[in-house]
Amino acid sequence: MGESGFVEFWGEHRLCMLASPRPDGSIHQVPVGATYDADLGVVRVICDGASFKARNLAAHPGVRVSVSQVQGRRWCTVEGSAVVSDDPERVAEAVRRYADRYREPRPNPARVVIEVTVERVLGNVRPD
Repeated sequence: MGESGFVEFWGEHRLCMLASPRPDGSIHQVPVGATYDADLGVVRVICDGASFKARNLAAHPGVRVSVSQVQGRRWCTVEGSAVVSDDPERVAEAVRRYADRYREPRPNPARVVIEVTVERVLGNVRPD
């Protein structure tokens, strides 16, 4: 598909799934809005800092997670290490990208960003 098709796929409006390990080793999988930053190779997910996913990942910085999306027969999963940040500039950049892909999110002073450094890509939508 090529890099431009990969970036386009990650820019189209669709729901994604974030999968992360719980402390007991089972998988916590939730629907999220996610954006891909091709320049940095990072997928961003905004959420409330009190959510389980944010608290769990903040307690285990660098843990590997996956973010997946599917459209008919086209699908892509990215895997990588995740960190949670409440840095206002990083959150603002994530909100800007979310608004571009989806819609302007409601205000949330407790918002954080989960940043996933893409280390592996699976699926039939891949950068070449």
